[in-house]
Amino acid sequence: MSNDSFTTTTSQSWFSRIGSAISGILFGVVLFLGSFLLLAWNEGRAIHRAKTLDIGAKQVISISPDAPVAENDGKLVHLTGTAEAPEEVTDEVFGITASALKLRRDVEMYQWKEESKSETKKKLGGGEETTTTYTYSKGWSSSLIDSSKFQKPDGHTNPESLPVESETFTAEGIHVGKFELPESLTGLISNFVSRPVTKAEAQAAAKAHSTDIEATTGGLLYVGANPQQPALGDLRITFQMAPSGPVSIIAGQIGETFEPFTVKNLGSIELLKSGTLSADAMFQQEKEGNAMLTWILRLVGFLMMLFGLLMIANIFSVLASVVPFFGDIVGAGTGLLSFAIALPLTLVTIALAWVAYRPLIGIPLLLAAAGSVVFGIMKLAKSRKKAPVAA
Repeated sequence: MSNDSFTTTTSQSWFSRIGSAISGILFGVVLFLGSFLLLAWNEGRAIHRAKTLDIGAKQVISISPDAPVAENDGKLVHLTGTAEAPEEVTDEVFGITASALKLRRDVEMYQWKEESKSETKKKLGGGEETTTTYTYSKGWSSSLIDSSKFQKPDGHTNPESLPVESETFTAEGIHVGKFELPESLTGLISNFVSRPVTKAEAQAAAKAHSTDIEATTGGLLYVGANPQQPALGDLRITFQMAPSGPVSIIAGQIGETFEPFTVKNLGSIELLKSGTLSADAMFQQEKEGNAMLTWILRLVGFLMMLFGLLMIANIFSVLASVVPFFGDIVGAGTGLLSFAIALPLTLVTIALAWVAYRPLIGIPLLLAAAGSVVFGIMKLAKSRKKAPVAA
C-alpha cells in the first residue's frame, strides 16, 4: 500500500441508519417507477426502429456516386465509393497536419488521484462502524480531476484547468464521387488509426509555444521537461486520423448531397459504414445494433426496478439489525423477494408494451410472464406445506 494514505473511522447509530433508510425509500420509489417508463419507452423505440429499417430495406435503391440523378431526390439511396477531402486537416494549436478526413487530438494530464477502500462492521444495537482508507498517487488522466473534493486536498492539489483539451478536426468538403457529405454523415466517420508525431513537428511546436515539447517513443507529443520523470501538470498527447477510404452510405438524396430519410410516424435513416457493404448488409448490421441496444436497456430497466425495491425494503433489514445476525437474514430475504418481484414485473411491462405495439407477439409474452408468477406462487405454497410444524 502507498505510504501516502490515511484512514478515517466513522460511526452511525441505529436511529441514524433508520433515518437514512427512510430517505432511501423516496429514491427507491423514483427508481422503481422510472423503470416502468424506461422499459415501456424502450420497447416502443425498438419496434419503431425495426419497422423503420424494414420499410427502408424495401424502398432503398442503389446508385452510382459519380452520376447524381435528379429523379432520385427525396428517395432513400445506397451507394459505395471512396471518401476523400480536397485539403489536409490541421490542428492549429500544435501545427500537426494529416491528409485525412479527420484528425483527433487526445490529451492526458499528469495529476493526483484519490482511491478509497471501506470496510463496514455491524455492531450490536443496530449501529455501524465504517473504516475508510484513502490512498493518493499520481497518474495520467484524460479528464480534469478536481482535487478540492479529495478527503485530504492538502499536498494533493491539481491544476485547475487543462491547458489544451481533446478535440476532433474534420476536413472541409469531404465527398464521395460527386456527392458532398453533410456534417451529420461526416460525424459518423470513425475509422481512426494512429498518426505518430515526428521530432521535427515536436520541435516546431516547442518553438511556437516557447515551452518544452518533444516527440517520445511511439510518436507521442510530450509537453513537459522530462518524459521519463513526469511532473504534475505535464501533458502527453496522441493523434489519430481517419484516412480516405471506401465507405458505404444509406440516406435520402437531395441534389448532390444527403439528408436523413424520414419514414412517416416512425423514424429516420442515415447510415455510413467504413468499407464496401451492400444495402442488405448495412440494414442487417443496423438491426443487430438495435437488438443489442434493446437488450441493454431492458437489463438497465430490470436493475433499476431491482435496486429500487431493495432501497424500499432496506428499512426492514435496518430495523432487524439491532441483532446483526437477524439483520443479515432479513436483508437476504428482502433481496430474494425483490428479485422475485422485479423479474416478472419487468416481463409484464415488456409484454404490455408489445401488446400495444405488436399484439401477436405481446400476448404470448404476457402469458409467459403471468405463468412465471403463478409458478413462483405455487412453489412458495408447496415449500410452506413441506415446512415442519412446531410441536
